[in-house]
Amino acid sequence: MREHARVVIIGGGIMGCGLLYHLAQEGWTDSLLIEKGELTSGITWHAAGQCPSFIADYNMAKIHHHGNTLYPKLEEMTGQYVSWHGCGGLRFAMNEAELDYFKKVEGTSKLIGFRMQVIGPDEIKSVYPHVDTTGVLAAAWTLDDGHVDPAGCCNALAKGARDMGAEIERRNRVLDVKQLPSGEWQVVTEKGTVTCEHVVNAGGCYARKINQWVGSDVPITNMKHHYLVTEAIQEFIDSDTEMPVIRDPWASSYYRQEQKSGLIGIYETEGAQEAWAERGGYPEWDSENELFTDELDRISPWIEKVLERMEIWGESGIKRIVHGAIPHTPDANPLLGPTGGLKNFWQCCGSSIGIAQGAGCGKYLAQWMVHGESEINMAGLDPRRFGRWADEDYVRARSIEDYEHMYILHLPGEERPAGRGKRESSLYDALKQAGGLYTTASGWERVKYYSPDGRDEEAGFRHNNAFDAVGAECRHVMEKVAVADLSSFAKFEVSGPDAPVLLDRVFANRMPKKVGGIALAHMLNADGMIEGEATVTRLAEDRYYVLSAAAAEVRDMDWLTQHIEPGETVTVENVSNAWGNLVLAGPKSRDVLSQITDADLSNEGFRWLTAQEITVAGVSVRALRVNYIGELGWELHCPMDGMPTVYAALMEAGKAHDIGHFGTYAVNAMRMEKAYRGWGSELTNEITAIEADIERFVKLDKDFLGKAATQQRKQDGPHGKIVYLELEKGDNESVGGEAITIEDGTVIGLTTSGGYGHRTGKSLAFAYVKPDYAAPGTEMTAWLLGAPRKATVLADPVYDSANEKLRA
Repeated sequence: MREHARVVIIGGGIMGCGLLYHLAQEGWTDSLLIEKGELTSGITWHAAGQCPSFIADYNMAKIHHHGNTLYPKLEEMTGQYVSWHGCGGLRFAMNEAELDYFKKVEGTSKLIGFRMQVIGPDEIKSVYPHVDTTGVLAAAWTLDDGHVDPAGCCNALAKGARDMGAEIERRNRVLDVKQLPSGEWQVVTEKGTVTCEHVVNAGGCYARKINQWVGSDVPITNMKHHYLVTEAIQEFIDSDTEMPVIRDPWASSYYRQEQKSGLIGIYETEGAQEAWAERGGYPEWDSENELFTDELDRISPWIEKVLERMEIWGESGIKRIVHGAIPHTPDANPLLGPTGGLKNFWQCCGSSIGIAQGAGCGKYLAQWMVHGESEINMAGLDPRRFGRWADEDYVRARSIEDYEHMYILHLPGEERPAGRGKRESSLYDALKQAGGLYTTASGWERVKYYSPDGRDEEAGFRHNNAFDAVGAECRHVMEKVAVADLSSFAKFEVSGPDAPVLLDRVFANRMPKKVGGIALAHMLNADGMIEGEATVTRLAEDRYYVLSAAAAEVRDMDWLTQHIEPGETVTVENVSNAWGNLVLAGPKSRDVLSQITDADLSNEGFRWLTAQEITVAGVSVRALRVNYIGELGWELHCPMDGMPTVYAALMEAGKAHDIGHFGTYAVNAMRMEKAYRGWGSELTNEITAIEADIERFVKLDKDFLGKAATQQRKQDGPHGKIVYLELEKGDNESVGGEAITIEDGTVIGLTTSGGYGHRTGKSLAFAYVKPDYAAPGTEMTAWLLGAPRKATVLADPVYDSANEKLRA
């Protein structure tokens, strides 16, 4: 076995082989995959092999689509059988909410390019006459998906990778992974040690074991899953046409044709079981091809429902039962990207439908590894979206919930109970008592809105009982004064003699020169793509307070610490849990705050975009005169245990001004009116500052990471351009990922986020479009839930474009 490689991939299933293939395509042929058994011997060999197109998330749809376009031609390309069955798929909608979702997915299909139609029961029968459609409202008919032989497909990817020069070492157990002082990695195996620049964990069910060698873990729970194959079905013997793969929420099952037999896969909606729970949730390292004894009694209620749908299977016996393990993550997305706190240790695991996703995951992770970014937004796939708060109890509870809800639509506004309460601010109980309804972000419980009548949100895709409540909150902020708990921000203290040098290097904007100065700044990679956004406050000559998005906490910590150069003296401390943040906003905010502090809050004494350390109700507070909603106000940052005191004092002082509360729904509505871009939606690794139109925060007269690439993109011109849109009003709002078309139906872009501006009465959205369509006044069509909505490009924010209220 070789002693050196650029990349070592541990694991020879569909995820590892998919990555090896695409790394080789990107030119990294000096890559070695090590498999302890035979290729596919962990999970891949016993998978059912479904490859669906049906998915609403734009980035995940890209991943699925890549596999569904590669697999049909992979056999011819490699000479290795794949056994692609392009039979299409039908997914049933049982209610109006699911039908709304289908219309959203249909919009995604316009962007991605897969064929999809929403059809009624009669049309379902014309596509496949043998299925009972009782209770079915409609179906999503995806014509370009199908299924493969999992082992054949995986081996074809492996052969393609070898043909391009990559190497595979089978029957060789990895025993340990160590990082050298140089930053390189040593992968210790039964056949010797390999030194490499990058290590990838593609261990499938064994992924936790691999990560534990390097003192880390991954948020994966391996779940037991059954599928069974019937004896031959006469109707299949007599037909030359293969039935589509059917996905049925009523039966919580998928079912299809397997040769001349039927195949039924069950996702229990209750009583689902973790695999190897007694061993810590993963198999022994020396095991392979591991299956469990079948538990037909446990899954029989769902089998019976499938047989009600498919009467032609009713008299057929069972030929084969497969009861194996599949990994699930807490949010159903795979883990693709770096490991928090470790450089060049990558994850390519955690996919519960790995056959469908293996090729696409490999493609986009390979792009990230080779080029520093991917052509899709990786934020929702980055393993660092989970922090230490995602402990074993959380991961198990959420992953089991994900398994049991495989075919149960998660509606917007629906709050599921598993894994809740991991991160709470010190105001949790007080705000709940005030009527706050909580959602979660990066483990934090945070109020989405305040229920005026005590009812929970009526979850769905259209305006609901939250709409008027959020409107009232926005108007209360605009007319009076209100508070919000935004303690979920990621918060860092950067200090030391070289702190100014580090921050000036990693941020494209100039750092504040004066103590108390605030800068909005962006982190770019070497190619000029946007890695993050932060508010940077200078607390002292050598100490800064850096605030960023909750979901970016671990990755921003990595970005800051991994760009400290040898010899620099600088410390980065994550204080996200230690500090709370109360936002006080509205025209009466100065009147309220002045009653409980001796600080001079006048414009002369406390200018906009500055910060001061002041005392509020006896508590030391970092007061930042800045906010995300466009009103006079302050962010009041203080130690978490002092926040109840500050909150109580604000509420008491605000009684005379009818002080109120607002939640994150209102924050989003008001930031849309101010045309503030959001990290992870408008600001992503796919685009540069030029496309995002944030050049005013990029200072090309100083040096920073990504400067040369930014200058080049500015010279060459943007590939796309962000636009700020006013939409024709309707009963729902843009949520991002919707197609934008022109009059002849040509797709010219997609939305990234949206919301209803209650202060202005306008439906608003951001989108990226082809540059020729970015001029103010340009009209286009946004497709929301399958319906066309006229959209017009705006030149300026619809609310207080001169920032007079912020400066008041």
